[in-house]
Amino acid sequence: MVIDDECRNIVMIRKKILLFLLVVAGTGSQAQVNNSFNLMPVPAHLTSNANKIYVDQRFRVCVKGNPDKRIYAEASRFLRRLSNQTGIFLDKQGFVTPQDSINHSAALIIHVQRPGKLQLGEDESYSIQSNVQQISVNATNDIGAIRALETLLQLVSADATGYYFPGVEIDDQPRFAWRGLLLDVALHFMPVDVIKRTLDGMAEVKMNVLHLHLCNDQGFRVESKLFPRLQQVASDGIYYTQQDIRDIIKYADQRGIRIVPEFVVPAHTTAILTAYPEFASVKRNYKLQRYFGVFDPVMDPTNEKLYPFLEKLFSEMSSLFPDEYFHIGGDENTGKDWENTPHIKSFMQARGMKKYMDLQTYFNKKILPIVQGLGKKMIGWDEILQPGIPLGVTIQSWRGNESFYSSVRKGHKAILSYGYYIDLIQPASYHYLNDPIPDSVKLTDAEKKNILGGEATMWSELVTTITVDSRIWPRTAAIAERLWSPQTVNNVDDMYRRLDIASLHLEALGLQHLLYQQMLMRQLCNGQDIGPLEILTNLIEPLKIYERNEGDTMYTVFSPFTKLADIASPDPPEPRIFNKEIDEFINHPSAHLEKEISDKLNRWKENDLPFKKLLATAPVLLEAAPLSENLSKLSEAALEAVSFLKDEKKADTNWLSEKNEVIKKARQQSGRCELQIVDAIQKLIEKAAGK
Repeated sequence: MVIDDECRNIVMIRKKILLFLLVVAGTGSQAQVNNSFNLMPVPAHLTSNANKIYVDQRFRVCVKGNPDKRIYAEASRFLRRLSNQTGIFLDKQGFVTPQDSINHSAALIIHVQRPGKLQLGEDESYSIQSNVQQISVNATNDIGAIRALETLLQLVSADATGYYFPGVEIDDQPRFAWRGLLLDVALHFMPVDVIKRTLDGMAEVKMNVLHLHLCNDQGFRVESKLFPRLQQVASDGIYYTQQDIRDIIKYADQRGIRIVPEFVVPAHTTAILTAYPEFASVKRNYKLQRYFGVFDPVMDPTNEKLYPFLEKLFSEMSSLFPDEYFHIGGDENTGKDWENTPHIKSFMQARGMKKYMDLQTYFNKKILPIVQGLGKKMIGWDEILQPGIPLGVTIQSWRGNESFYSSVRKGHKAILSYGYYIDLIQPASYHYLNDPIPDSVKLTDAEKKNILGGEATMWSELVTTITVDSRIWPRTAAIAERLWSPQTVNNVDDMYRRLDIASLHLEALGLQHLLYQQMLMRQLCNGQDIGPLEILTNLIEPLKIYERNEGDTMYTVFSPFTKLADIASPDPPEPRIFNKEIDEFINHPSAHLEKEISDKLNRWKENDLPFKKLLATAPVLLEAAPLSENLSKLSEAALEAVSFLKDEKKADTNWLSEKNEVIKKARQQSGRCELQIVDAIQKLIEKAAGK
């Protein structure tokens, strides 16, 4: 065990050295061509030169022009982050203030023409020019300048002399105006500090909309002074005060990020109906839903008293959220409570409504004037895209591309979320190649203008404050790049190279997507060495799509989310690297690759014994025992395949049949997780058998 621990430590040290070398990699002539920079998102245009401006204690920042005051706080935060990143004491300039504008010799001069407005379509472009003496940032407004500061922090490099900014000329602007992240705070509540660190991560990768899903069947999460029962009986006492909301909005504004609220109606309203059952379609005893999924309770659109209630509620909530957009949900109405209620059926028949979605369109057309009367633009999920829905409604597409392109062709503004559902544990490469306007889809210029952009979605059924960062980051950075960078920036391998670096930048902001695993593993291992569990965890993923919560009945809001499937992270790097090594070895075998692969396989094969020792005092890990055993047997089979290939011998059919059984068993899930190296080893085994 001592030797194993030492080997593991050496491997970890080598990984850290490699990551450091990547972080401080030098410059190149074109980021789009040789990708020698680690920028994410990649700028629209970048050229570089041999100049370097070194960072020392004399580094100063000044702002010139006519900006909003937010730039001074962000420029000051830039200084603190630069100091933390380099370890250089930059404390002579405590804060950047308007008085610093006379310092023409400052190392960084930010030129801003006018105050930025936090609204859709605001100019976020910027340019950067740097030489041996000075860095110049030019932006139409301070929001563009804030985007430039994030680029500069990603450009920080190092050599034997010290830390420096490379000589560059950058002209950059986003491809899409709406680059969002939905954070669901209703299914599992996310405290203010989680939202703030999420906003920091979004700013790092130039996202500009945080969509807060604030109520659902499991709770209503905002204090209402007009309807206090919403927090008294419909929230479990877990909600944001109105001052909390103001603080969140101020924090987001500081980073150039809009906050768009969602108050879902008419379905997913069990919480609201628990507080105010008189607005329900069916009279029953309503209680907060403890499971997740789609439920029948729905508001009664035939009740005329419902609309004054919603007008007052929406008015109060919209006064907290200054953004021009207001999301009303509109998704996942089963229609059962409408179709099985006599007075609602009669209402529909009297008006010639043939299906329940006709009634939902009636409801949406009733609340649209309410939303518009509050000076807001209404957004709804793509279920509301029905005949008769007015063009002034923006459609957010989640069920498929068909509704997305249908909406823009019909003249609706639209936001794409299909393909960006990060809670489904799909790899960053899948999201990265999901372009809102692919070459395969033919749209007119007018139709393209209806595409506002896209939005990643973090639904919180299966996450808590401990694990949520790991489900958002770093994969969402790949989505951010897809929505910011030119369409031609689409090299998956280079995306992953830079994503690993971006992950470290995100960690430096206080995000816990890397830290959480060690804490949970220490907890589950009950004081024992976490090494065997760590080796296994690095090779597994939670079940994808909606398979983990089978039938929506395995988990409730009170379930423990500290088990194997919570420790396992989406799209882990080790299987990705191993899978590429196997492909390379099969196509271009070499002694070096053979050793790399064999060393890993031997480590995985031998891990089962120490892992089983953990189980004596950590019975919670029993669900992982089949995965560990299958990993050992799978690795043993792969080692045999490597031996056949090395000796240039062909395995017989009996051997292949036997190993196919090993592969079949290794594909079985356990602990709601799956091994991620099975496909690669199957390729290796088939190659050894001459297939």
